[in-house]
Amino acid sequence: MRKLFGTDGVRGVANTELTPEIAFKLGKYGAHVLIGNKEKARIVIGRDTRISGDLLEHALVSGILSAGCDALCVGVVPTPAVSYLTKHLNADAGIVISASHNPVEFNGIKFFNEDGFKLNDEIELEIEKYIFGELQMENLPEGDKVGRCEFHDEAEDLYAKFVMNTIEGDLKGLKAAVDAANGAASHVAIKTLQKLGVEVTAIHNEPNGLNINANCGSTHPEQVAELVKIVGADIGLAFDGDADRLIAVDEKGQIVDGDKIMTICGIHLNKQHKLKDQTVVSTVMSNLGFDIALKENGLRTVKTKVGDRYVLEEMRKSGYVLGGEQSGHVIFLEHNTTGDGLLTAVQLLDVMKHTEKSMSELASVMDVYPQVLLNAKVANTKKHAYTEDEVITNRISEIEKVMEGQGRVLIRPSGTEPLVRVMLEGKDQSVLDGYAKELVDLIEERLK
Repeated sequence: MRKLFGTDGVRGVANTELTPEIAFKLGKYGAHVLIGNKEKARIVIGRDTRISGDLLEHALVSGILSAGCDALCVGVVPTPAVSYLTKHLNADAGIVISASHNPVEFNGIKFFNEDGFKLNDEIELEIEKYIFGELQMENLPEGDKVGRCEFHDEAEDLYAKFVMNTIEGDLKGLKAAVDAANGAASHVAIKTLQKLGVEVTAIHNEPNGLNINANCGSTHPEQVAELVKIVGADIGLAFDGDADRLIAVDEKGQIVDGDKIMTICGIHLNKQHKLKDQTVVSTVMSNLGFDIALKENGLRTVKTKVGDRYVLEEMRKSGYVLGGEQSGHVIFLEHNTTGDGLLTAVQLLDVMKHTEKSMSELASVMDVYPQVLLNAKVANTKKHAYTEDEVITNRISEIEKVMEGQGRVLIRPSGTEPLVRVMLEGKDQSVLDGYAKELVDLIEERLK
């Protein structure tokens, strides 16, 4: 079992949980594991705007160089830009220093392999074994065998050009309000959209190292929703700190989350005969309305565990081209190998341009069902025990039969906390609230 790596790299409070020492070791041993026996391999390094990025980048790069690998530093760019640049520049791996949508005191380090995909569990575990001394490096590089550090000033322009080339033509005539979360999208998103002809009004695009995700961005879409109404925009686009996710709002200020974005884009791709097997990949947390909307439009969904890495695994296994999460991680696998907020924004705007429909009209294809999520507090050692308790499983089955065709029950253990998460969806909020509280009480009572 991994000790450092979570579902999206290594993350923690910078300089206390995620220290320069850990960053150095991640660079050193990550490079060693990823480059194997290659000589003078290159690793792309990108970061978001948070203040601790300098601290961790220097330590990480030192580790990479000590392993005999060259570091190609591309500065502040979105996470998906590093994924793209790793492939485009023929690098041997890519690393992002970012804590995504988390507050400024956090930071993280995540890796991409030479093909731009996140690492699998086995490789992450191997890196950890070196970090904790279970495996040892032999013959450390000396003299001319140590690595060099390069700086790539054109990285942002290369990424912008790539995103622009994912559509044909331009986006002239559209007006967008943009919330860049004072993060990695603060410059490149606005520049890219403007080059495509979009009229852009932006907020939270002046990062100072301390204001990333501060009451803004995809976790606070009410900010861009208000701006949409003030400036009369056709759409609002809210990114997170590393710009790998997007939450949109329509011209009325109503939320268009990842489920609705996937529905809109899935229907459009299917009409163009570009959606393999009429299938969109999503996690078990997607709203019931998402499944219903796809079915009504001749599409289907394949479900995975929570986490965009599991969505991507399913997409790669079966060749699906569209997948993502309700939270706004959307993967267009034809174009990039990870969730990409700017790419998603451009694809969504392209649907508006081609259909000549407003965002509210496009989003109306999906009705959002009421959803309630409560947590049952149990010991970590008992998080999975509910599956073996007949009283609990029988009551879940009874509720599922009552809600059949009109709702669903989803029970799952938390990956990081001593909790069992109880989620219900259906048409009647009061009924959902009652059932959810009943199940929480029952789980806590039976597993105490």
